[in-house]
Amino acid sequence: MIELRHLRKIYDNAEPLKDVSVTINDGDVIAVIGPSGTGKSTLIRCINLLEKPTDGQIFLNGEEITAKGYDVRKARRRMGMVFQSFNLFGHLTVIENLMAPPMDLLGKSRQDAYDKAVELLRRVGMGNKALNYPDELSGGQQQRVAIARTLAMDPEIILLDEPTSALDPTMVSEVQAVIRDLSRCGKTMMIVTHEMSFARAIANRVFYMDAGGVYEDGTPEEIFEQPKKELTRRFIKRLQILEFSIDDRGFDFIGAGVEIDRWCLQNDASPKEKYRIRLAVEELVQQILFPRLEQPRIRVLAEHSQREGSTSITVSYAGERFDPKDTENELSFAILSSAADAITYAHDAEADLPNRVEIQIKRSVE
Repeated sequence: MIELRHLRKIYDNAEPLKDVSVTINDGDVIAVIGPSGTGKSTLIRCINLLEKPTDGQIFLNGEEITAKGYDVRKARRRMGMVFQSFNLFGHLTVIENLMAPPMDLLGKSRQDAYDKAVELLRRVGMGNKALNYPDELSGGQQQRVAIARTLAMDPEIILLDEPTSALDPTMVSEVQAVIRDLSRCGKTMMIVTHEMSFARAIANRVFYMDAGGVYEDGTPEEIFEQPKKELTRRFIKRLQILEFSIDDRGFDFIGAGVEIDRWCLQNDASPKEKYRIRLAVEELVQQILFPRLEQPRIRVLAEHSQREGSTSITVSYAGERFDPKDTENELSFAILSSAADAITYAHDAEADLPNRVEIQIKRSVE
């Protein structure tokens, strides 16, 4: 069990942790979520004593590890840390990367370390890469090796700091699969992540961090469906909805594409779903509506349902009645249709933006 009492961390220009008091039970799998800059990574780095808390206490199974004179190496041997960057030794092979820590820090024999390393590499699907060097692996493969190296120390607690944030989107799922499997082993885990569907699927508790600490603590259902506190509600609503307006011909479509990508990543959309969402916006807005409207007034609202795993896009626009299916750009409408399960059009002459198109994005079958 880990207990934090009035934990505080101050930097020269920021105070990410103001007063954190929480208890983490044995076997808890905790997802740590929240806006950037709210102390998520700082929290787990303080727990592992990679950052020295400015004030407060940390207890591990009743023993204060922040006490003056405490041997921090003793605590770190009981905690494993997986970073955003993989931190593998480039001059060592994969299996040597796994063997070195237990031999050097735990006094394991070379044979015992080798046998354990082989077992762990097989567990993370990397058994055939044992003799490769890190630079011969993809980012996802390197992160799986980093996870196996952490397990080689047989930690009681595993801390993961944005373990997929440095990966190409095509590699995220392979690392998530390893972490999902790991979460079933009964070890205590804390995972800082910006991928909300992943957080919801893997955790039994969620810490939403804001306002200098753990602002709300609850089950995934409580945090994602019925958050009790205002800042949590605002954050979850922002995750579920993406909205932007286009009111001049110099609109930054590249920036909008970046926002769509970020929103898709937060909601753990598959690469295929992200592609279809971007495709729908680009074909309808840029290729069909934008050339037609002399003075564009367009609002795009994307909404994601975590419960249903579905995404819809509503595009409202000014001007005369115009159903996109009547466009002369038949190619763009065909491409738009390929990304959608349904496209519906409605016109309300009394509305500020009288034209309204709703697109139900086609779901991926994994």
